[in-house]
Amino acid sequence: MPIPRNAPAVERHLLRESVYHRLRDAIVDGTLAPGEQLRDVDLAAWLGVSRTPVREALLRLAEAGLIAAQPGRSTTVTSLDGQDVREVRDVVAAMHQLAVLQAIGRLRDSDVEAMRLANARFREAIAAGDVEAALVADGELHGVPVSVASNRALVTVLEQYTPVLCRAERLRFSSASAGVSADRHDELIRACADGDADRAARAAAGTWSTLPALE
Repeated sequence: MPIPRNAPAVERHLLRESVYHRLRDAIVDGTLAPGEQLRDVDLAAWLGVSRTPVREALLRLAEAGLIAAQPGRSTTVTSLDGQDVREVRDVVAAMHQLAVLQAIGRLRDSDVEAMRLANARFREAIAAGDVEAALVADGELHGVPVSVASNRALVTVLEQYTPVLCRAERLRFSSASAGVSADRHDELIRACADGDADRAARAAAGTWSTLPALE
């Protein structure tokens, strides 16, 4: 898909983060498709910024595995690779396990209720075939224990690698197996409500095992 020719200008405050998030989201949602060549001058013109924050964003995207940069040659959006997804999935699952273990004992009733409401929105989105809404609700649910754990190192790892999984989750949430994710969410929520750290940690990891197998 060609780079869109019209887009709102990036606000000047937090410019670097804004540019990174805009490009990251464009890759995750398919606006910038796998295999598409990226030129910093075109991206800068699209976003209405200089080339410097775009170049910085591209470096971060390469570290996360969302783009492949070959110095002096080309920069392209990566395709989903089964091995890469499995490796990232294992890291992200471990981080969510850790978040749950650190959050148990500090989760309030309102936190558990927020998870229940997020899963209800998730089920509704799946039933309606709204993948975007499902992704948002899924992120809100898992974000509760991450927020309560308040571990900055953990958050940094998740921010770097979760976007890779979001691309694979689009396949899962549009498939017939999407309901399995909601059921696993229920297991996690019950364990959190019971204050059972080991069961909650297993459930947190289990939610990622339903990602589609990519060959």
